[in-house]
Amino acid sequence: MKILGVTSCPSGVAHTYMAAEALETAAKNKGWTVKIETQGAIGIENEISIGEVQDADIIILTKDIAIKKEDRFKDKKIVRIGVSDAVKKAPQIMDKIAAHLASA
Repeated sequence: MKILGVTSCPSGVAHTYMAAEALETAAKNKGWTVKIETQGAIGIENEISIGEVQDADIIILTKDIAIKKEDRFKDKKIVRIGVSDAVKKAPQIMDKIAAHLASA
């Protein structure tokens, strides 16, 4: 399973990076390939390429603030979550994604 994500929060500092780390850890714990782009106060880091998008099974986007370059993901399955949920509930989010994909 290949997961991509973009995290961003209104202030663009701590929660953006905490959410990215939590999602990466939870996905890796399931044995999945994961890459999380952060859109914070210093701009876009770990930017996701079009090729990576094409290979992804699902995209996770935080919904607290508009994601830059979101049109890259227009034809993919997208899960939108709050940045605080990404920080606090990343393992449960990955479980829900796994269940959804298994039933699809």
